[in-house]
Amino acid sequence: MSAPNPVQTKSSNSSKSDFAGLLRFIVRNRALYIMLIPGMFYFLLFKYFPLAGSVIAFQDYNIFKGFLDSEWVGFKWFEQFFSYPNLIRLLKNTIIISFYQIIFTFPAPILLAILLNELRMQSFKRVVQTIVYLPHFLSWTIVFGFVYTLLSVQTGFVNQAIEALGGSAVNFLQKAEYFRTIIISSGIWKEMGWSAIVFLAAIAGISPSLYEAAKIDGASRFKQFLHITLPGMTPAIMILLLLKIGHILDLGFEQIYLFLNPMTLSTGDILDTYAYRIGILGGKYSLTTAIGLFKSVVGLLMLVIANRASKATTGEGLY
Repeated sequence: MSAPNPVQTKSSNSSKSDFAGLLRFIVRNRALYIMLIPGMFYFLLFKYFPLAGSVIAFQDYNIFKGFLDSEWVGFKWFEQFFSYPNLIRLLKNTIIISFYQIIFTFPAPILLAILLNELRMQSFKRVVQTIVYLPHFLSWTIVFGFVYTLLSVQTGFVNQAIEALGGSAVNFLQKAEYFRTIIISSGIWKEMGWSAIVFLAAIAGISPSLYEAAKIDGASRFKQFLHITLPGMTPAIMILLLLKIGHILDLGFEQIYLFLNPMTLSTGDILDTYAYRIGILGGKYSLTTAIGLFKSVVGLLMLVIANRASKATTGEGLY
Protein backbone atom coordinates (compact mmCIF):
# COMPACT_ATOMS: atom_id res chain seq x y z
CA MET A 1 0.00 0.00 0.00
CA SER A 2 1.57 3.27 -1.17
CA ALA A 3 1.90 6.25 1.15
CA PRO A 4 -0.16 9.37 0.34
CA ASN A 5 1.63 12.03 -1.69
CA PRO A 6 2.31 14.96 0.69
CA VAL A 7 2.23 17.48 -2.21
CA GLN A 8 -1.22 16.34 -3.35
CA THR A 9 -2.48 16.30 0.25
CA LYS A 10 -1.20 19.84 0.83
CA SER A 11 -2.78 21.03 -2.44
CA SER A 12 -6.11 19.42 -1.55
CA ASN A 13 -6.11 21.00 1.90
CA SER A 14 -5.24 24.38 0.39
CA SER A 15 -8.13 24.11 -2.10
CA LYS A 16 -10.55 23.20 0.68
CA SER A 17 -9.29 26.12 2.75
CA ASP A 18 -9.70 28.55 -0.18
CA PHE A 19 -13.23 27.29 -0.87
CA ALA A 20 -14.17 27.59 2.80
CA GLY A 21 -12.76 31.13 2.84
CA LEU A 22 -14.78 32.01 -0.25
CA LEU A 23 -17.98 30.67 1.35
CA ARG A 24 -17.31 32.71 4.52
CA PHE A 25 -16.73 35.82 2.38
CA ILE A 26 -20.01 35.27 0.48
CA VAL A 27 -21.97 34.69 3.69
CA ARG A 28 -20.42 37.78 5.30
CA ASN A 29 -21.40 39.90 2.26
CA ARG A 30 -24.64 38.07 1.47
CA ALA A 31 -26.64 41.32 1.27
CA LEU A 32 -24.51 42.54 -1.63
CA TYR A 33 -24.77 39.21 -3.46
CA ILE A 34 -28.56 39.16 -3.01
CA MET A 35 -28.71 42.60 -4.63
CA LEU A 36 -26.72 41.20 -7.58
CA ILE A 37 -29.35 38.55 -8.34
CA PRO A 38 -31.82 40.81 -10.26
CA GLY A 39 -28.98 42.20 -12.37
CA MET A 40 -27.68 38.70 -13.13
CA PHE A 41 -31.16 37.57 -14.19
CA TYR A 42 -31.50 40.63 -16.40
CA PHE A 43 -28.26 39.93 -18.26
CA LEU A 44 -29.01 36.23 -18.57
CA LEU A 45 -32.54 36.78 -19.82
CA PHE A 46 -32.04 39.75 -22.14
CA LYS A 47 -28.35 39.57 -23.12
CA TYR A 48 -27.10 35.97 -23.07
CA PHE A 49 -30.14 33.80 -23.87
CA PRO A 50 -31.01 35.88 -26.99
CA LEU A 51 -27.55 35.05 -28.40
CA ALA A 52 -28.97 31.65 -29.35
CA GLY A 53 -31.21 33.45 -31.83
CA SER A 54 -28.15 34.45 -33.87
CA VAL A 55 -28.51 31.19 -35.76
CA ILE A 56 -31.43 32.84 -37.60
CA ALA A 57 -28.82 34.69 -39.68
CA PHE A 58 -27.85 31.33 -41.24
CA GLN A 59 -31.40 30.06 -41.80
CA ASP A 60 -34.39 30.81 -44.00
CA TYR A 61 -36.28 31.61 -40.83
CA ASN A 62 -39.96 30.78 -40.59
CA ILE A 63 -41.79 32.13 -37.54
CA PHE A 64 -44.12 29.11 -37.50
CA LYS A 65 -41.31 26.56 -37.55
CA GLY A 66 -38.98 28.43 -35.19
CA PHE A 67 -35.20 28.50 -35.42
CA LEU A 68 -34.95 24.81 -34.50
CA ASP A 69 -36.79 23.58 -37.62
CA SER A 70 -36.12 26.36 -40.14
CA GLU A 71 -34.05 25.53 -43.22
CA TRP A 72 -30.32 26.23 -43.08
CA VAL A 73 -29.04 28.42 -45.94
CA GLY A 74 -25.50 29.21 -44.82
CA PHE A 75 -24.24 32.68 -45.72
CA LYS A 76 -27.09 33.49 -48.13
CA TRP A 77 -28.31 36.53 -46.20
CA PHE A 78 -24.82 37.90 -45.70
CA GLU A 79 -24.22 37.63 -49.46
CA GLN A 80 -27.50 39.42 -50.13
CA PHE A 81 -26.59 42.16 -47.66
CA PHE A 82 -23.08 42.68 -49.06
CA SER A 83 -24.46 42.77 -52.62
CA TYR A 84 -26.95 45.55 -51.79
CA PRO A 85 -26.30 48.38 -54.31
CA ASN A 86 -26.46 51.15 -51.68
CA LEU A 87 -24.36 49.33 -49.07
CA ILE A 88 -21.52 51.85 -49.39
CA ARG A 89 -23.95 54.70 -48.75
CA LEU A 90 -25.33 52.93 -45.66
CA LEU A 91 -21.87 52.29 -44.22
CA LYS A 92 -20.68 55.81 -45.09
CA ASN A 93 -23.66 57.49 -43.42
CA THR A 94 -23.42 55.24 -40.36
CA ILE A 95 -19.70 55.80 -39.86
CA ILE A 96 -19.83 59.56 -40.51
CA ILE A 97 -22.68 60.15 -38.03
CA SER A 98 -20.95 57.91 -35.46
CA PHE A 99 -17.70 59.82 -36.00
CA TYR A 100 -19.51 63.13 -35.49
CA GLN A 101 -20.99 61.77 -32.27
CA ILE A 102 -17.52 60.89 -30.98
CA ILE A 103 -16.11 64.29 -31.97
CA PHE A 104 -18.98 66.52 -30.81
CA THR A 105 -21.47 64.58 -28.67
CA PHE A 106 -19.01 62.64 -26.51
CA PRO A 107 -17.01 65.66 -25.19
CA ALA A 108 -20.16 67.70 -24.40
CA PRO A 109 -21.02 66.00 -21.06
CA ILE A 110 -17.34 66.13 -20.06
CA LEU A 111 -17.30 69.92 -20.52
CA LEU A 112 -20.64 70.23 -18.73
CA ALA A 113 -19.40 68.19 -15.76
CA ILE A 114 -16.27 70.37 -15.51
CA LEU A 115 -18.33 73.56 -15.62
CA LEU A 116 -20.80 72.26 -13.02
CA ASN A 117 -17.92 71.25 -10.78
CA GLU A 118 -16.65 74.84 -10.82
CA LEU A 119 -19.94 76.23 -9.50
CA ARG A 120 -19.66 77.14 -5.81
CA MET A 121 -23.33 78.06 -5.15
CA GLN A 122 -24.79 74.65 -4.37
CA SER A 123 -28.41 75.75 -4.74
CA PHE A 124 -27.76 77.20 -8.20
CA LYS A 125 -25.73 74.11 -9.12
CA ARG A 126 -28.64 71.80 -8.22
CA VAL A 127 -31.08 73.89 -10.26
CA VAL A 128 -28.79 73.79 -13.31
CA GLN A 129 -28.27 70.04 -12.94
CA THR A 130 -32.01 69.41 -12.78
CA ILE A 131 -32.63 71.52 -15.88
CA VAL A 132 -29.98 69.79 -17.99
CA TYR A 133 -31.09 66.32 -16.81
CA LEU A 134 -34.72 66.78 -17.85
CA PRO A 135 -34.38 66.30 -21.65
CA HIS A 136 -33.10 62.75 -21.09
CA PHE A 137 -36.55 61.71 -19.85
CA LEU A 138 -38.29 62.96 -23.00
CA SER A 139 -38.96 60.49 -25.80
CA TRP A 140 -37.44 61.09 -29.21
CA THR A 141 -40.94 61.67 -30.53
CA ILE A 142 -41.33 64.68 -28.25
CA VAL A 143 -37.84 65.90 -29.10
CA PHE A 144 -38.68 65.69 -32.80
CA GLY A 145 -41.80 67.76 -32.11
CA PHE A 146 -39.64 70.42 -30.43
CA VAL A 147 -37.19 70.45 -33.34
CA TYR A 148 -40.00 70.63 -35.88
CA THR A 149 -41.56 73.54 -34.01
CA LEU A 150 -38.19 75.29 -33.90
CA LEU A 151 -37.27 74.73 -37.56
CA SER A 152 -40.69 74.80 -39.22
CA VAL A 153 -40.84 76.85 -42.41
CA GLN A 154 -44.17 78.47 -41.48
CA THR A 155 -43.97 79.04 -37.73
CA GLY A 156 -40.45 78.03 -36.67
CA PHE A 157 -38.49 80.51 -34.56
CA VAL A 158 -35.32 80.04 -36.61
CA ASN A 159 -36.99 80.81 -39.93
CA GLN A 160 -38.86 83.75 -38.43
CA ALA A 161 -35.53 85.17 -37.30
CA ILE A 162 -34.01 84.57 -40.76
CA GLU A 163 -36.91 86.35 -42.44
CA ALA A 164 -36.75 89.21 -39.94
CA LEU A 165 -33.11 89.71 -40.94
CA GLY A 166 -34.09 89.87 -44.62
CA GLY A 167 -33.37 86.26 -45.61
CA SER A 168 -35.55 83.52 -47.06
CA ALA A 169 -37.01 80.66 -45.02
CA VAL A 170 -35.10 77.38 -45.21
CA ASN A 171 -36.76 73.98 -44.94
CA PHE A 172 -34.04 72.52 -42.72
CA LEU A 173 -35.81 69.20 -42.13
CA GLN A 174 -36.08 68.54 -45.88
CA LYS A 175 -32.47 69.42 -46.71
CA ALA A 176 -30.03 66.49 -46.78
CA GLU A 177 -27.06 68.76 -45.99
CA TYR A 178 -28.58 69.75 -42.62
CA PHE A 179 -29.66 66.27 -41.50
CA ARG A 180 -26.47 65.26 -39.68
CA THR A 181 -26.18 68.64 -37.95
CA ILE A 182 -29.75 68.34 -36.65
CA ILE A 183 -29.14 64.76 -35.46
CA ILE A 184 -25.96 65.66 -33.58
CA SER A 185 -27.38 68.88 -32.10
CA SER A 186 -30.59 67.24 -30.86
CA GLY A 187 -28.57 64.34 -29.43
CA ILE A 188 -26.32 66.69 -27.49
CA TRP A 189 -29.30 68.62 -26.11
CA LYS A 190 -31.13 65.47 -25.02
CA GLU A 191 -28.34 63.38 -23.48
CA MET A 192 -25.62 65.83 -22.43
CA GLY A 193 -26.94 66.42 -18.92
CA TRP A 194 -27.63 62.77 -18.13
CA SER A 195 -24.27 61.59 -19.47
CA ALA A 196 -22.50 64.17 -17.32
CA ILE A 197 -23.49 62.23 -14.17
CA VAL A 198 -20.73 59.67 -14.74
CA PHE A 199 -18.07 62.37 -15.07
CA LEU A 200 -19.37 64.27 -12.04
CA ALA A 201 -19.06 61.04 -10.07
CA ALA A 202 -15.47 60.64 -11.32
CA ILE A 203 -14.68 64.19 -10.18
CA ALA A 204 -16.33 63.56 -6.80
CA GLY A 205 -14.01 60.57 -6.32
CA ILE A 206 -10.90 62.75 -6.46
CA SER A 207 -9.40 63.29 -3.01
CA PRO A 208 -9.95 66.88 -1.71
CA SER A 209 -6.47 66.74 -0.17
CA LEU A 210 -4.99 66.98 -3.67
CA TYR A 211 -6.74 70.30 -4.25
CA GLU A 212 -5.72 71.56 -0.81
CA ALA A 213 -2.08 70.70 -1.49
CA ALA A 214 -2.29 72.40 -4.88
CA LYS A 215 -3.71 75.57 -3.30
CA ILE A 216 -0.90 75.63 -0.77
CA ASP A 217 1.59 75.37 -3.62
CA GLY A 218 -0.09 78.33 -5.32
CA ALA A 219 -1.71 76.47 -8.21
CA SER A 220 -4.40 78.41 -10.06
CA ARG A 221 -7.86 76.99 -10.77
CA PHE A 222 -6.81 76.15 -14.31
CA LYS A 223 -3.68 74.31 -13.15
CA GLN A 224 -5.74 72.42 -10.59
CA PHE A 225 -8.04 71.32 -13.39
CA LEU A 226 -5.13 70.46 -15.68
CA HIS A 227 -3.09 68.45 -13.16
CA ILE A 228 -5.76 67.05 -10.80
CA THR A 229 -9.29 67.09 -12.23
CA LEU A 230 -8.48 65.99 -15.77
CA PRO A 231 -6.17 63.08 -14.75
CA GLY A 232 -8.82 62.00 -12.23
CA MET A 233 -11.44 61.88 -14.99
CA THR A 234 -9.21 60.10 -17.51
CA PRO A 235 -10.11 56.49 -16.53
CA ALA A 236 -13.86 57.19 -16.86
CA ILE A 237 -13.33 59.08 -20.12
CA MET A 238 -11.29 56.29 -21.67
CA ILE A 239 -13.68 53.53 -20.62
CA LEU A 240 -16.74 55.34 -22.00
CA LEU A 241 -14.86 56.27 -25.17
CA LEU A 242 -13.90 52.64 -25.75
CA LEU A 243 -17.49 51.55 -25.24
CA LYS A 244 -18.62 54.21 -27.70
CA ILE A 245 -16.12 52.97 -30.27
CA GLY A 246 -17.46 49.44 -29.75
CA HIS A 247 -20.90 50.71 -30.81
CA ILE A 248 -19.61 52.57 -33.85
CA LEU A 249 -22.23 50.97 -36.12
CA ASP A 250 -25.03 51.21 -33.56
CA LEU A 251 -26.37 54.77 -33.67
CA GLY A 252 -29.80 54.17 -32.22
CA PHE A 253 -32.73 53.54 -34.52
CA GLU A 254 -35.44 55.74 -33.02
CA GLN A 255 -33.78 59.14 -33.40
CA ILE A 256 -32.64 58.59 -36.99
CA TYR A 257 -35.96 57.06 -38.05
CA LEU A 258 -38.03 59.96 -36.72
CA PHE A 259 -35.94 62.62 -38.46
CA LEU A 260 -35.47 60.66 -41.70
CA ASN A 261 -37.57 61.36 -44.79
CA PRO A 262 -37.23 60.63 -48.53
CA MET A 263 -35.41 63.95 -49.07
CA THR A 264 -32.66 63.12 -46.55
CA LEU A 265 -31.99 59.46 -47.39
CA SER A 266 -28.71 60.34 -49.10
CA THR A 267 -27.13 61.51 -45.82
CA GLY A 268 -29.34 59.88 -43.19
CA ASP A 269 -30.08 56.31 -44.28
CA ILE A 270 -28.08 54.00 -42.00
CA LEU A 271 -27.82 50.27 -41.30
CA ASP A 272 -30.57 50.35 -38.66
CA THR A 273 -33.14 52.08 -40.87
CA TYR A 274 -32.32 49.76 -43.79
CA ALA A 275 -32.67 46.71 -41.54
CA TYR A 276 -36.05 47.99 -40.37
CA ARG A 277 -37.35 48.58 -43.89
CA ILE A 278 -36.07 45.35 -45.41
CA GLY A 279 -36.03 43.03 -42.43
CA ILE A 280 -38.99 44.03 -40.25
CA LEU A 281 -41.42 45.61 -42.71
CA GLY A 282 -40.40 43.17 -45.45
CA GLY A 283 -40.57 40.14 -43.18
CA LYS A 284 -36.93 39.11 -43.81
CA TYR A 285 -36.03 38.40 -40.19
CA SER A 286 -32.96 36.38 -41.16
CA LEU A 287 -31.56 39.34 -43.10
CA THR A 288 -32.15 41.63 -40.13
CA THR A 289 -30.32 39.18 -37.86
CA ALA A 290 -27.43 38.95 -40.33
CA ILE A 291 -27.08 42.74 -40.33
CA GLY A 292 -27.15 42.80 -36.53
CA LEU A 293 -24.53 40.05 -36.34
CA PHE A 294 -22.32 41.95 -38.79
CA LYS A 295 -22.59 45.09 -36.64
CA SER A 296 -21.71 43.11 -33.50
CA VAL A 297 -18.62 41.51 -35.05
CA VAL A 298 -17.36 44.86 -36.38
CA GLY A 299 -18.03 46.50 -33.00
CA LEU A 300 -16.12 43.76 -31.17
CA LEU A 301 -13.13 44.11 -33.50
CA MET A 302 -13.12 47.90 -33.12
CA LEU A 303 -13.34 47.57 -29.35
CA VAL A 304 -10.40 45.15 -29.16
CA ILE A 305 -8.24 47.35 -31.43
CA ALA A 306 -9.15 50.56 -29.59
CA ASN A 307 -8.56 48.93 -26.20
CA ARG A 308 -5.08 47.75 -27.18
CA ALA A 309 -4.25 51.20 -28.57
CA SER A 310 -5.49 52.81 -25.36
CA LYS A 311 -3.47 50.45 -23.15
CA ALA A 312 -0.34 51.15 -25.21
CA THR A 313 -0.72 54.93 -25.16
CA THR A 314 -2.45 55.86 -21.86
CA GLY A 315 -2.28 52.67 -19.80
CA GLU A 316 -6.08 52.73 -19.39
CA GLY A 317 -8.38 50.11 -20.84
CA LEU A 318 -11.37 47.86 -20.28
CA TYR A 319 -9.22 44.82 -19.42
